[in-house]
Amino acid sequence: MRIARFTTGDDPMYGIVQEKDGQDMVYGITGDPLYTEIRPNGTIVPLDDVRLLAPVIPRSKVVCVGRNYAAHAAELGNEVPDQALFFLKPNTTVVGPGDPVTIPSYSQELSLEAELAVVIKTMAKDVAADDAADVILGYTCANDLTARDSQRAEDQWFRAKAFDTSCPIGPWIETDLDPASLAISSSVDGEVAQDGTTADMIRSVADLIAEISTVVTLLPGDIVLTGTPAGVRTVDSGSSIDITIEGIGTLTNPVVRR
Repeated sequence: MRIARFTTGDDPMYGIVQEKDGQDMVYGITGDPLYTEIRPNGTIVPLDDVRLLAPVIPRSKVVCVGRNYAAHAAELGNEVPDQALFFLKPNTTVVGPGDPVTIPSYSQELSLEAELAVVIKTMAKDVAADDAADVILGYTCANDLTARDSQRAEDQWFRAKAFDTSCPIGPWIETDLDPASLAISSSVDGEVAQDGTTADMIRSVADLIAEISTVVTLLPGDIVLTGTPAGVRTVDSGSSIDITIEGIGTLTNPVVRR
């Protein structure tokens, strides 16, 4: 099931994206699928006629995992850490499909990072890896944009990773997906940058959920970014970034500098 958040010009609502007679349609639902039962509200609109929004806005946090692909760690001259490397993005980093990514004024080297994002559906603390699927609503595409020059200049990554618009997600949440071996790629203005697979993750989704939940309580709507494959590159103002994950779709965002 594909759960989207969208608007037709009125208040945002949630909907289910399904194909009908060869055309993708959005069927509106009541409430928030994180908290209420999914029920149709009578709205039926062609997908082409809606504006897709970020499929979830975390009420609490985005938990990110660094260096979870060995080849990516190596391309930046880093070792794979003995224990998972975690950092946070605030919810002000989250934007949706088509929303502009703004290069921060202090950076001259903005870099893309295609990532599989996990959306949490229920409170989770000290979750065993075997039970991780029980706390996951679904998966979406994410771009962990990074001010790479700031990342090199400081030991902590707040300036590099936490700036506004640095976490586009979308186009929707796919609930029926096995994350173990999915093609994941990025491109800039149609030119392929990354071309990898989630099978190369050092720590699986289940293992990450288990380890993160020993540190912090995961709340409904929280997002976990699972790391990025090799091939990251810088992007300039005026370019357009596509993040594509098998079984989910493509997230597209333009890059601007204000």
